[in-house]
Amino acid sequence: MSATTFTRAALTLGALAPAAAAQSTYLFSIDWQGPTVGLVDPSGVAITEGDILMPTTSTLMPALGPLPVPTIAVPHAPTGLGLFPGCIGHPGGTPCVVEVDALSFGLDQVFQPGVVIPAGQILFSVDEFAATGPSPFNPSVGSEAPAFDAGADAFVNMNLLPGLGFSPFPGAHVAVQDGDGIASGSGFAYPGVGVRESNPPFPGVPDIGDNVDALDVVPFPPAAGLCDVFYSLDAAFLDILEGVPHTGSAAFHGFVGGDILTTPCGTVAPTLWAPANALGLDLVGGPDSDDLDALILHENGVNGAQIPGQLWQWINTTLPSDMILFSVRRGSAVIGMPDSLLGIPIEEGDLLVPPITGGLSPYPGIAIPAEALGLGTVRSGTAFPGNDLDAADALLGPLFDCDGDGLEDAVAIALGVAVDANLDGIPDACQMNAIGTPFCFCNTVAPAPCGNVFPTGGCLNASATGAILTGTGSTSVSLDNLVLTTTGMNPSTFALTVRSLNPFAPTPIQNGLICLQNTIYRLPPYATSPTGVGSIGPGIVFLAATWNPPAGWIFAGQTWNFQTWYRDFGGPCGGFSNFSNALAVTFTP
Repeated sequence: MSATTFTRAALTLGALAPAAAAQSTYLFSIDWQGPTVGLVDPSGVAITEGDILMPTTSTLMPALGPLPVPTIAVPHAPTGLGLFPGCIGHPGGTPCVVEVDALSFGLDQVFQPGVVIPAGQILFSVDEFAATGPSPFNPSVGSEAPAFDAGADAFVNMNLLPGLGFSPFPGAHVAVQDGDGIASGSGFAYPGVGVRESNPPFPGVPDIGDNVDALDVVPFPPAAGLCDVFYSLDAAFLDILEGVPHTGSAAFHGFVGGDILTTPCGTVAPTLWAPANALGLDLVGGPDSDDLDALILHENGVNGAQIPGQLWQWINTTLPSDMILFSVRRGSAVIGMPDSLLGIPIEEGDLLVPPITGGLSPYPGIAIPAEALGLGTVRSGTAFPGNDLDAADALLGPLFDCDGDGLEDAVAIALGVAVDANLDGIPDACQMNAIGTPFCFCNTVAPAPCGNVFPTGGCLNASATGAILTGTGSTSVSLDNLVLTTTGMNPSTFALTVRSLNPFAPTPIQNGLICLQNTIYRLPPYATSPTGVGSIGPGIVFLAATWNPPAGWIFAGQTWNFQTWYRDFGGPCGGFSNFSNALAVTFTP
């Protein structure tokens, strides 16, 4: 890989951010089956499944959507990873021979004996076929898979893990990275990377959405010499759920899908760093019968791979080794074989270590079982086959900690330590600067339709509360980061936010009051959460230009008046709908 490839791309985008804003860069790849393959990135180059990508945001980190197409940070060819260049421009759903399956720059957090793995440290992704039962924490695979929104997401562990080695205690996870950064059918929104959703778990290709297939979070600005990259390519065996073969990118380049490769600084071709056999792979079905699918790696600085033969050998100063954890894809021959630590059958979602010298088998050891991450397995009777672990990373610190409490924001929200009433994945304490001027309250002055007064918001509804509309973010048209959140609506119902340039005296309608007059424009509808909350934005300026004629577009200097309409069956006045208060927002450049 060329050192200047990544550095130049990062610095170009980094120049858009405040000097102290970006502390990390979020790198990822996507698989060959989705629609982002073949799209042109901001530099004008078509994306492939072999490119290492980053979000096209000022911070190089995930952000709330809508988002532009990701940027190629490290190209697969002709420089970068040095893979076959003939795949550039091929569309998603057509196999080519450059797919990158796992990724690490060798800087991952080092696991230590006797030190718990904190909640939020293990970052991982699954694919569109992942499914688990109800989760105690959401958003999760349990909430996003039914909405066809899990495959492009990434999650972190919710529970403290006692270290490495098989634990009988089930764990849980929570989502921290979305595909497109827009609320899914589950009602949750959280920062995205600019790929496409949704992606139903249907066999065959092409997929209508993307899968995040590899990821790594690296320090930014890049450290001197940060260019060595470690990765695996794709095996060629049949995907037993998709019903099509994998791309065989490893065999095309002279390797197998269980090998760990590297493209060292100053070189332009992949080289073998750790062979599959040394990792306990390809011992059952022969060459290319196992596919390494996720990689956590801390490279110790000694040239070449020093593969650990024991747990924790990587902290041994007299016999140093690299820290290597990995997973294997469904259909790999090693799945079901006894691991070398406890003789437990290996599954797809397990994080594995190379075989233990003198262990119970010649196969990898289970370092962190899938169950500890809250994933379904055959062992637990919750998935058949188990959930793939498409990507993994051991984070050096929280991805997002806007309130400075030391916890990953998503973990703090899930634990109830931080409040996220608008379900955008950001603690409300970080969004306290309210936007706009509220009006149209259902108080004793306004003509409440049937005396259903609620003085701080819209009129009382079937849930015995009124709906309150607030704004956060900014009024900037260019930033387009205004978020309109409505609380106090009825749970799990239909709502939409409407707007007009023309406010009007409160007028009773159904169970509430409307304070807008023609012309009234609507924004896209959404479902309220189980607690009666819903939001729209950021991207309201973009949505206005997409959903409405030019007269309804939003420009700096205009004052738009917003109000949320929602279903209110069983409301106190016998009507079928209700409104929030209204909010006047004057937009700026």
